[in-house]
Amino acid sequence: MQRRSMLLAALGSLAGSRAGAGAGAGAGAGAAVSEVLDRPARMSPLAAERLITGIARAGERLVAVGQRGHVVHSEDGGRVWAQALVPVSSDLTAVSFVDAKVGYATGHDGVVLGTRDGGHGWTRLLEGRQVNQLVLEHMQRRVAASDAGEQDKKLLAEALRNAEAGPDKPFLDLCFTSVSEGFVVGAYGLILRTADGGKTWEPWFDRADNPGLLNLYAIRAHLGSIYIAGEGGLLLKLDRDMQRFRELTSPYKGSYFGLAATKAGVLAYGMRGNAFLSVDDGASWEPANTGLTASIIGNAVGADGTLALVDQGGAIAVSGDGGRNFATPSLRSPMPLAAVAFSSKTELVVGGLRGLRIVELISKDK
Repeated sequence: MQRRSMLLAALGSLAGSRAGAGAGAGAGAGAAVSEVLDRPARMSPLAAERLITGIARAGERLVAVGQRGHVVHSEDGGRVWAQALVPVSSDLTAVSFVDAKVGYATGHDGVVLGTRDGGHGWTRLLEGRQVNQLVLEHMQRRVAASDAGEQDKKLLAEALRNAEAGPDKPFLDLCFTSVSEGFVVGAYGLILRTADGGKTWEPWFDRADNPGLLNLYAIRAHLGSIYIAGEGGLLLKLDRDMQRFRELTSPYKGSYFGLAATKAGVLAYGMRGNAFLSVDDGASWEPANTGLTASIIGNAVGADGTLALVDQGGAIAVSGDGGRNFATPSLRSPMPLAAVAFSSKTELVVGGLRGLRIVELISKDK
């Protein structure tokens, strides 16, 4: 089973069966996970030069996350970075800000972090031990309260297996539509929702058309709708009336690693440079010729609506019309990339295997 978390960690496609994924479970593995959950990230002068997996804007500030709980922030468009205080050492996978002050990050071992000061300091809002207990209790109540169907029994059995395996399941992306409401998604179909800024969480993995419990790699809001993308070509959209993520007809059977909310619509992208654009709220999807050939990992949308995509091979694609047409600027010394953000109209900050760097899209002489 392909995992975006592994792909981010190694910037390569790794595969493993469900049994293989749990092969390290047990007292030793559980103790190791507990250790990183309870140990603050180590301060390091090289934090901005190590693996970076997510970048977001917090007002004028840039905030990036990466391995071993490292979070760094920049006040000058990515030229100088300072490390933030983080209460865990788990690898982090994604970061997002609601405004200049309030932000959230997700990571391995069921970690969700929050900040109220623009990314300088972070608190732990959720971790894998709590996730396992929440999901197990949720499914036990659901099965006890009604005549359980086969799917409910299956989900309860999965919750029991996860609890036994330990708090090792990663969250891979997040989406907050306000300071209070947000979703996190991850491995084996995990979905949790908060309505109070992360103080409490409610399992939602039983409210998705995902009976195979496929990995969920991305979640994004667009024009009041919320979309999820995952492995096996899975695309979901939240039905607010039914409070359920409904499956959309997907044009592709490979894994999607990300979603971009653009001025044209919603772009789903993933393996081998495949990308598809929907301009009708997910009803239909058309291929987007990005010019990228490696797996697309990250995206950013600038203040003027310009879209940038980065791939595992180190290439960048830029679109000024929301994903209908792309240009691929040439880069000096490309490196495998996992994250991108606009620092200005003419500059990107990209992150990947060798940390953070600035990419100039347009010469300052022009």
